[in-house]
Amino acid sequence: MSLSYSQKQNWVLILLCCLYAVGLLGVSWPLHPEFMRLTPLNLLTTFGLCLWAEKQQDKRLYLALLAVYWGGWFLELAGVQTGLIFGEYSYGATLGPQLGGTPFMIGLNWAMLVYASSSIILRFFASRQLWLRSLLGASLMVSLDLFIEPAAVRYDMWSWGNTPYNSLLVAPWQNYAVWWLAAFGLQLFFGHFLGPRRNPALEFLFLWQFVFFLWIYLFLLM
Repeated sequence: MSLSYSQKQNWVLILLCCLYAVGLLGVSWPLHPEFMRLTPLNLLTTFGLCLWAEKQQDKRLYLALLAVYWGGWFLELAGVQTGLIFGEYSYGATLGPQLGGTPFMIGLNWAMLVYASSSIILRFFASRQLWLRSLLGASLMVSLDLFIEPAAVRYDMWSWGNTPYNSLLVAPWQNYAVWWLAAFGLQLFFGHFLGPRRNPALEFLFLWQFVFFLWIYLFLLM
């Protein structure tokens, strides 16, 4: 029996709640460092579920996501290799297989965050011009990154020298500025290439990520 669009969305919302509830419990227990090794699997599973629940499955969507994936990945590769783009940083083992010191999962993270934040902004600002929506989407992405960074340092996703992970601004200001510019550019491309497109399941995933990393920061790192 094939499921309707609304049924798919509802099932994905339920599954996301279950996965992130388990995730919150997992990181709160003594074995949480090992639990974080499941991060690549979690990213693949949750993003895959959200794409399964996509209303309009077409080649243009996947071309846009692939372009954002590789754009984000190559930017990170250049950043790691030169230390000039985001600042001096290096990736750990948590995000899985790497090439040139850059995990393949980081491109997936860029694609997911760009689509999810774009979808959220469209929900509230659909009548606004693309440049303004892209500006807001990039700002939303950086606001999430503020809470991702401390957890990333703590759980060996990446590191910024000897910066303590219990500080909110663990990365140099340059990182947040360039991250915003890159996110803005990718949002512009994504919106122009694909047109206005929303996926409520991805919006919910973005919200869960915010809750997850805020929880880690407030209750496990402070």
